[in-house]
Amino acid sequence: MRRMRHFSSNKENEASIDMSPLIDVVFILLIFFIVTTVFNNEAGVDVAKPPKMSSSKSLDSNAIMIAVTSNGQVYYAGRNIGVQGVAGAVAVAQGGGDPLPLIVQGDHAAKHGIITKVIGAATEAGVKSVSISTATN
Repeated sequence: MRRMRHFSSNKENEASIDMSPLIDVVFILLIFFIVTTVFNNEAGVDVAKPPKMSSSKSLDSNAIMIAVTSNGQVYYAGRNIGVQGVAGAVAVAQGGGDPLPLIVQGDHAAKHGIITKVIGAATEAGVKSVSISTATN
């Protein structure tokens, strides 16, 4: 007596790939990259920087960047804050954590008195390190 096996094609028995663990891993990686990304706060205005000096060096990208234009306007994050707004902008940028360095992007035609006032206001607000940005070439 011969036995016959009956093979059926049930949809329930078909092999399939479960995508939910893969989607979970992708979302975890996405969250990891978003959290670990360092965002640069640009000053928001282009200035003609003074030429590169022999003592110039590269700085950490995690810094407060304030620009001073040739006509004496002070910009932070694309807004004209004036010298009076420097202390408040620095306090908000630091957020109560470790003091961030300040990079002043002064136009080569800007008056040094305005740049000095910006540096003084930032120092009073808790900045420990101040640098002046120069051209990169």
